[in-house]
Amino acid sequence: MVHRTFGYIGYFDRESCDLDEFKVLTSQQLQPADVPHAAGIEKNVPIYDMTALRSALDDPEKQQSLMSEWAWVLRQSAGVIALKRAYADTSLIDRASDVFNAIIADEKSQTAGKGDHFATSGANDRVWNSLQKQCLRDPEGFALYFGNLSIAAACEAWLGPNYQMTAQVNQVRPGGKAQKAHRDYHLGFQSADQSARYPAHAHEVTATLTLQGAVAHCDMPLESGPTKLLPFSQLYPSGYLAFHREDHSDYFEANHVQVALEKGDAVFFNPALFHAAGENRSSDINRMVNLLQVSSAFGRAMEAVDRRTMSAALFPELVALKQGGRLSASECDAAIAACAEGYSFPTNLDTDPPIGGNAPESQADMLRRALEEGWTNAQFRDALSDMAHRQAA
Repeated sequence: MVHRTFGYIGYFDRESCDLDEFKVLTSQQLQPADVPHAAGIEKNVPIYDMTALRSALDDPEKQQSLMSEWAWVLRQSAGVIALKRAYADTSLIDRASDVFNAIIADEKSQTAGKGDHFATSGANDRVWNSLQKQCLRDPEGFALYFGNLSIAAACEAWLGPNYQMTAQVNQVRPGGKAQKAHRDYHLGFQSADQSARYPAHAHEVTATLTLQGAVAHCDMPLESGPTKLLPFSQLYPSGYLAFHREDHSDYFEANHVQVALEKGDAVFFNPALFHAAGENRSSDINRMVNLLQVSSAFGRAMEAVDRRTMSAALFPELVALKQGGRLSASECDAAIAACAEGYSFPTNLDTDPPIGGNAPESQADMLRRALEEGWTNAQFRDALSDMAHRQAA
C-alpha cells in the first residue's frame, strides 16, 4: 500500500485503486476563470478558438502565457484541450487524407491485415508511421501540414523543445466498435502486474514523457464516435493499474464525455487521461484521425549501445553458466537486463506489429525465451537478425 505523506512513495498495488477517490477527482468542474484564453468550456473540456488566438502564437510573451495555461490544464486540471480550427486551411487536411487513403489502398493490396493495439485486424484502417510515409510520398504537403504553429505550441507546452513527433492514422468505418477505457504509452502499454513493478514516482513521471493528440480529418459528430474522455482522471495516482479494473471501467463508461469535432480541429490530452475511441454509430462517416504521439526529447538514452552484438555474445555464456549451476534464473534475468534491450519501442509496426498484446516482443524477452527453450547459438543469432530486420525503419 502506498503511504500518503508528501506525494506518493513506494509502490501501487490493488489496494491503491480506490473507486471513491476516483469519483471525487473526476467530479470536479473546470471554471472559466481558470482558462482565460479559452472561448468556452464544453463538458469540462476547454475549447480554444485558434482563429482568434493565432496571432498570439507570433508573440513570444502571449504564446508563453497560452502555453502555460495549456500545461496547467494538461497536468493539474481537466487533462485535455480542444483546438478549434487548428488548421485554418482545411485543404491541407484533404491533401493529407488523399495521401493516407492511397497508402491504405496500397497496403491492403500487399497484406491481409496488420496487428492493432485494440481493434481486430480489418475492423478499421490503420497506417502505422504515417509521419514518415506522408513525408516520403508528399514532402511538400508534409511541410505544410506540420508547419502548424497551433500543433507545435501544444507539443511544446507539454514537452518543451526538441520533442519527437510520431503519428498513426486511424480510420474507423460505420459500425466500428468502441475501445475500452485505457491510459497510453508508456505505462499504459503495460499489464497491471507489470505497472505495479514500477515505483509510484515513475507512474507520475511517465505521463510527462508523452503527449497524445488527434487531428480530425473529417467532421466528427457524436454519432461518428469521437474519443471518449474522462476529464481530471489523469490526476488519479494509481490509474495505470486501475484502468484494468472492471469497476473503474464501468464508471468510465457511465461518466465519460465526448466533444464533436470539425475537420481541422485538434485535441491534445495527457496520456494518463482515461480515454477510448468511441463507437461509430453513423451510417456514412468514415471517421479519420491522424493520431499524434509526441515524445519528450528526454525519453532518449544518452548513449547508443549495440545491444544486438552484446546479446549474441552473452547468450552462449548464459547457457553455460545456467547449465553449470553458476547463475540462478533470477541472476540470468539480471544479466539480461543489463545487456539486452528490454523495451519494445521504437519499432517498425508495419513489419513488427503487436500481435497477442499491446507490444511486440522485446530483445530481452527473446533472450529469456531462447534461454528457457534451449535454442542453439545459431538459432539465437538468426532470431536477432530477423528482429533487427523487422524493427528497421
